[in-house]
Amino acid sequence: MKITFKTFLILFLAAGLLVSCGSKNKVVTTKKRNRTSRTVKKIPEERVVDVKETDEKVTRTITPSGKDDVSTYIDNFAADAMKEMQLYKIPASITLAQGILESGSGKGRLAVEANNHFGVKCHTGWTGNKIYHDDDASQECFRKYRDASYSYRDHSLFLTERSRYSGLFKLDADDYKAWAKGLKDAGYATDRKYPDKLISLIERYRLDRYDAQVLGKKPMELPAEAGATDQIQYTIIKGDTLYGLAKKHNTTVDRIKLINGLRDNSISIGSTILIEPDTKN
Repeated sequence: MKITFKTFLILFLAAGLLVSCGSKNKVVTTKKRNRTSRTVKKIPEERVVDVKETDEKVTRTITPSGKDDVSTYIDNFAADAMKEMQLYKIPASITLAQGILESGSGKGRLAVEANNHFGVKCHTGWTGNKIYHDDDASQECFRKYRDASYSYRDHSLFLTERSRYSGLFKLDADDYKAWAKGLKDAGYATDRKYPDKLISLIERYRLDRYDAQVLGKKPMELPAEAGATDQIQYTIIKGDTLYGLAKKHNTTVDRIKLINGLRDNSISIGSTILIEPDTKN
């Protein structure tokens, strides 16, 4: 086959073109462009805070009434005690005196945190709310109520529904002395002085007048020595102790606790207690 010069030239140029294209394909590289990721810091939205709800100190403003804690307690719960007496025949005087003793005049932990004014424990069958508190043993279970009035009602039910207290309801409704002794005999309290403490509170604060009011009778007159004597209304200051106050005023710690319905030796700065000096010595 005879190849002309013209044909050869065309073939040579075509081959050169192919080589040129091939080399371009090899030289040209595709660079992947790295994406620059920007981290955007999210600025939290401005929060409007109600200072009154979050920063306000939780304090209780107490307006001085000129009364001791026991008298204030009586004012608050006498109506509840009389209502229970009308329904369940338990002397209002006994209910109030027990409430004062068991709750520390409403200032004890069980009364404040659980509205339990009578130290009623959970016992078998209790399905309500509970609170745990050191008593005869560590962390015993006590009943917790929504309101103090429920505690008063449960106290009535506690006495009326248990057979060991049935003998109490054979006593006269205004015989607070017999009721006080009967409660101790039935096992309500282990303190052998429990009846004396109840009777002392009833006679000092004339709680029997609430029994008379329910029964429509005239309150019984008490002997002169049973009535209130000269008492000092004292406001607790820093450094005070019951022992120190008792020594200073010629009385005893037990006497101060009894008059004020205190269950232990704890006293709070600013609170007011009654002190009855022993003038016989």
